[in-house]
Amino acid sequence: MNVEIWSDVACPWCYVGKRRFEAALAAFEHRDEVTVTWRSFELDPAAPREREVDLATHLAQKFGTSREQALAMQQRLSGVGAGDGIEFRHDIARGGNTFDAHRLLHLAAAHDRQDALKERLLRAYHTEGEPIGDPATLERLAVEVGLPAQEVRDVLAGDRYAADVRDDERTAASFGISGVPFFVVDRSLAASGAQSPEILGELLSRGWSAPATAPETADTPAAAQS
Repeated sequence: MNVEIWSDVACPWCYVGKRRFEAALAAFEHRDEVTVTWRSFELDPAAPREREVDLATHLAQKFGTSREQALAMQQRLSGVGAGDGIEFRHDIARGGNTFDAHRLLHLAAAHDRQDALKERLLRAYHTEGEPIGDPATLERLAVEVGLPAQEVRDVLAGDRYAADVRDDERTAASFGISGVPFFVVDRSLAASGAQSPEILGELLSRGWSAPATAPETADTPAAAQS
């Protein structure tokens, strides 16, 4: 059984969703027969390599709220993250374009290191304050998880895997995906948002016995941020 997860590195709910999915998968009886594929989704395709304003200011501008309201939103999210073992450091997060990060995730898939790179990128951005759109930073993080340094440099210097990222995004659009994380089991069943481990576990169980059809979606109130 294959689970595809549309996700963006700059999305905090995607980090929470990853932790909850991992908990669901660990409790799933057939976990050794499940493959996980991370699919590309950009919450802000037009983002610069690094934003000049801090994350709270950006969120206030994006959602039309005050900076104080954005800070309160971040505080609530930090509480959610702590419950899943995540330390969000919104105060040092350096937002930026994630297109190159997604291209490297496709390279990592070719080397069977995709989940390791996904985890490293999420921690780097949300906890360590690394500039997620900076090529030198991306190269260092990719090499840390075992990707060949020269191949990483070649990808970042050219347009390799750009078409794969766009293909993921077109598929997302065809499924009606407008927010992430979004989980699809064998192109048969789907769940949107950072659902609880129990709900994601139910999705896995249903997917195990479901025939392949167009994705049937279960929505969640969790909203994506960039």
